[in-house]
Amino acid sequence: MNCELTTLCYLQRDGKYLMLHRTVKKNDVNHDRWIGVGGHFEQDESPEECLVREVKEETGYTLTGWRFRGVVTFVSGNGVTELMCLYISDAFCGEPVPCDEGVLEWVDIDRIWTLNLWPGDKIFFRLLDEDLPFFSLKLVYDGSGGLVRAALDGRSLELFDLVDEQTGDRTGLVQERGVVHREGDPHATVHIWVVRPQAAPREQGCGWDVLLQLRARDKDSHPGCYDTSSAGHIAAGGTVTASAQRELQEELGMVRTENELVYLGRHFRASEGSFHGRLFRDREWANVFVCTRPPAAGELTLQREEVQDVLWMDLAECRKKIGDGSLRNCISAEELDMLTDYLRRGAEGVRNDNGTF
Repeated sequence: MNCELTTLCYLQRDGKYLMLHRTVKKNDVNHDRWIGVGGHFEQDESPEECLVREVKEETGYTLTGWRFRGVVTFVSGNGVTELMCLYISDAFCGEPVPCDEGVLEWVDIDRIWTLNLWPGDKIFFRLLDEDLPFFSLKLVYDGSGGLVRAALDGRSLELFDLVDEQTGDRTGLVQERGVVHREGDPHATVHIWVVRPQAAPREQGCGWDVLLQLRARDKDSHPGCYDTSSAGHIAAGGTVTASAQRELQEELGMVRTENELVYLGRHFRASEGSFHGRLFRDREWANVFVCTRPPAAGELTLQREEVQDVLWMDLAECRKKIGDGSLRNCISAEELDMLTDYLRRGAEGVRNDNGTF
């Protein structure tokens, strides 16, 4: 395998990164993208020697200090693999010079995300922003600039299809979970409601119990809150029904056929909050299912990193507690309306097309 060796550095000053807008070479793989400064190793160079030389040549600045933040492996999808040493530096001197590869500009770090970046660059910007310790990031592209796989320290990261906020349709773009929730990119999810008929319906109830999950304490959003029976994201390239089946099995240990999941519809929901000291933006098209075959005795097997506990609750009581705020939850009232309407109609007349995503 022919692996190119490169360095990339982000110079930092007054809350800004020095970014290079690659506009000069028309056949440049980075044409019109915004990147840091750096380049290929020359014969017998160490990473640091390459780093210092490239920064000097492209910016005029002489580095006097730096932090080696990680190694990024790029697989282009068109036969090129690149091993890149990633640095940041706030210690440099000298006078800036024009760059012959594009335009250099100091950009507010918070505005970096709005630039025309490679999809994978947003991932390592997120890791830098979160001050993650030294990392190894692998980014695999499809040869046309589309991200198809990402792995952090050898473990695959979740990738989602981005969708149109108005229609819920795929846009053709793919992004990593952490970036999606940092930026609030619209994406698609599945929510599955597990219900059971009450043997002796309560006087003020509707004759059905719903299974609620208690989210694990270290979840990246709404930890320790009651939620839909099972829920999760639709992975890039995934389908609605298969995603619902997977989430049920992974989170609750429930194996259900496609015909045992009734599709109720979808709706858009948006929220924003801070969890574990980190901002979390959620804009999703939720595809809602109901499963009327409850788990048998001993069937439930909880995925402890996702689900802390489960609780059966009368549906009418659940709606009341959500309405008066007595139940700590992140449940959509709109979904409860969809579920209640379905159950009141005796599970008849609902089109079971299992989604259109």
